Amino acid sequence: MASNGAYRNSGSHRGSFKVDRPPHAASNLRTSSFKARPSIRRSTSASFGSNANKDADGVPGRVRVAVRLRPRNAEERLADADFADCVELQPELKRLKLRKNNWDSDTYEFDEVLTESASQKRVYEVVAKPVVESVLDGYNGTVMAYGQTGTGKTFTLGRLGDEDTSDRGIMVRAMEDILADVSPETDSVSVSYLQLYMETLQDLLDPANDNIPFVEDPKTGDVSVPGATVVEIRNQSSFLELLRVGEAHRVAANTKLNTESSRSHAILMVHVKRSVVREEVLSNEEGEPSELGRPFRPLIRKSKLVVVDLAGSERIHKSGSEGHLLEEAKYINLSLSALGKCINALAENSAHVPIRDSKLTRLLRDSFGGSARTSLIVTIGPSPRHRGETSSTILFGQRAMKVENMLKIKEEFDYKSLSRKLEVQLDKLIAENERQQKAFEDELEKIHLEAQNRISEAERNFADALEKESKKCQLDYMETVKKLEEKLVLNQPKIDHDDSVRDKRSGQGGCFSAAEEVEVKKLLENEANLRKAAEEEVSRLRHQLELYRQPNVGDEPDTVKLTKLMEEEALQKKKIEEEVIILRSQLLQLTLEAEQMRRCLDRGGAENGFSAYDAPMSPFRHSQLKETKSGHKPSVATLFEQVGLQKILSLLDSEDANVRIHAVKVLANLAAEESNQKRIVEAGGLISLLMLLRSYEDETVRRVAAGAIANLAMNEANQERIMAEGGISLLSLTANAAEDPQTLRMVAGAIANLCGNEKLQMKLRSEGGLKALLGMVRCGHPDVLSQVARGVANFAKCESRAASHGTNSGRSLLIEDGGLPWIIQNANNEVAPIRRHIELALCHLAQHEVNAKEMISGGALWELIRISRDCSREDIRNLARRTLTSSPVFRSEMRRLRIEC
Repeated sequence: MASNGAYRNSGSHRGSFKVDRPPHAASNLRTSSFKARPSIRRSTSASFGSNANKDADGVPGRVRVAVRLRPRNAEERLADADFADCVELQPELKRLKLRKNNWDSDTYEFDEVLTESASQKRVYEVVAKPVVESVLDGYNGTVMAYGQTGTGKTFTLGRLGDEDTSDRGIMVRAMEDILADVSPETDSVSVSYLQLYMETLQDLLDPANDNIPFVEDPKTGDVSVPGATVVEIRNQSSFLELLRVGEAHRVAANTKLNTESSRSHAILMVHVKRSVVREEVLSNEEGEPSELGRPFRPLIRKSKLVVVDLAGSERIHKSGSEGHLLEEAKYINLSLSALGKCINALAENSAHVPIRDSKLTRLLRDSFGGSARTSLIVTIGPSPRHRGETSSTILFGQRAMKVENMLKIKEEFDYKSLSRKLEVQLDKLIAENERQQKAFEDELEKIHLEAQNRISEAERNFADALEKESKKCQLDYMETVKKLEEKLVLNQPKIDHDDSVRDKRSGQGGCFSAAEEVEVKKLLENEANLRKAAEEEVSRLRHQLELYRQPNVGDEPDTVKLTKLMEEEALQKKKIEEEVIILRSQLLQLTLEAEQMRRCLDRGGAENGFSAYDAPMSPFRHSQLKETKSGHKPSVATLFEQVGLQKILSLLDSEDANVRIHAVKVLANLAAEESNQKRIVEAGGLISLLMLLRSYEDETVRRVAAGAIANLAMNEANQERIMAEGGISLLSLTANAAEDPQTLRMVAGAIANLCGNEKLQMKLRSEGGLKALLGMVRCGHPDVLSQVARGVANFAKCESRAASHGTNSGRSLLIEDGGLPWIIQNANNEVAPIRRHIELALCHLAQHEVNAKEMISGGALWELIRISRDCSREDIRNLARRTLTSSPVFRSEMRRLRIEC
């Protein structure tokens, strides 16, 4: 940067480049739309604007402005040797002073102040990297350079770095990050390179296309240039070649102020198209997650990065422009003047913005006052001879800082991707159905043939057996007939003698038989009469018994009536009590939700977070109501006093599912108050909750029961009782079986509270509690991950305390169970509670020397260094710094890598 010429790219430069990135940072680049990008998120974006919030209605984002000072060139070192620079930089305060004379100066503040020694990498990180991150997240972005001719705009933006890779400009570095983040299979990156020369839009990639028209959307007002050449980018080398082609076609000239002065505004447009899949949770009529499944909605995010290298403003008497150069200077100054008027109008909230006064302002319509995230870098020189131009540039940047944009994500439903996916699934299902149908038919044919063979064999066996049996029967029949004939011949004389004797007796017995017959008839009549009388007596007794058992209403005794009335009253009272408890619990839930909504409104929508990682946390804590200012007790306590604990516990066994669910909810809310926990445990409430967790398959009952156990687990005595009753195993089984995020959040909260007890460390490991806690990260829900991170932090702190007391000398159980990769991966998570707990867990794990080597091999050293430097909480930063400096293993590795803590 010693001369003006150093700020221009040379078309003859060739060669490769090398990305300057730490070893572990490259592996941490995000590979999909759902994962965080640790390497990109580690940029110093806090100094130049935060990442865009993905709000469908848009979020405000002010134009960020940085100022960069060019060092003196050879001419200025000779001509101004006796004069001091006209500007004085105060980068630590983000200020610069513009000297009026030797004793007076004006002070200006910017978002970033870059000295003449600032590297190209630092310029990119503070100016352009936040914009590139927003583009990768689906927002439009603009990076623009403004300043007097010869102050280094093209060097800052378009330097290729062929001779020295550290000189790479914003265009090259931005494309490196974009290509590293997108997926070649699902995403695409395309580029157009244009120049605005004398109010004519020309294609730098196709010089014949020298008058490209504008197309403006009548609905949205967006301006596009469909006639421009669009080239798809697959790798960095092809992009560098396009930049060389475009730079060779850009108009430049030799003036008194710059030997290669740009005579046109160069505009690089990078179009990024990304495929993302958004998970949608269906809800039933009660607002709870549906069991029908979670459909995935394919979307396409179309974002655009615009890098604008404006031609330098110049004064004719200084640049010496004449003839055609004078005409070019007029168009350059007119377009820059129109841009300044638009920014003035936007900064002053004017009703009219002269956006149509120039093609440049129409092209930049989305960049100033639109929906893009915009960063502006103004370049100035140190020479006191150009103090007027420097002052004008500084004032332009000051006015641009007042412009507010409304950032919006550009998303479209990906019908083509969904159609292709459904077609592939349909083809697979058809093929699978055909295979199954063929297998079924083959199996059926096989069974049919086997059955036919068995039937044929059975018929043959039956025919043979029938023939054998028939022959045997015929032989037996003939043998039997023969024997009977022989017996008949032998018994014939005896039969004849018996017949003669019977004939004699029948002739002598006529009167004797008649007397006996009369006697027998009398006996039969007496027996019939007695039987009839007995039957009548039995019928009469049975009738009396039925009358006794089923008396008439009018004949009921008073005691029977009173007994029936009392039974009916008791049944009615039981039903009314159950309905009253249901209504009271519903009223309590509505009151809790209303109070929570009021608190959220009072906080102004602030994010709920944990106050400390090791504090016992109740999943119902956010919905618990405190006593009101007027002194009334909360609804939970009122319900407790009116109904009674034993009555609430008895309703847990109710046959009515709604009564059972509301009873569990009431018990969970009672358990959220420490004053009620001892009474609940003594009355058997803990055992009842564990029984519900073991026996019921209803998701609501399991979720609320787990939340109540989490509330009780805030007390150390209750934690040991939960362990003794087998609660750790039950929570582990529930965590492995559940899929609902809210149920997993409750279970994770309970296990996280148990992790804070040093006495339960080995028990948690042996009964699967620790593995269940780490296994719940499969859900991916931020609330679940927050509870998991809190449990990990509590467990790591207890291990660190045990190691310092000398009771634990082995490797961390978290590392043995494979939790270290997940901890390192989420150390820089976007969700604040997750990040804070993981940072503390890393610090505590690192305090035990036996874990140091494995943490270094896993990449934890880089995260500890980042925490010691960039963590938002001072106590965590100090803890990380003490850990790194006190560990000989970490100190040795840092010396080897030449890193200072």
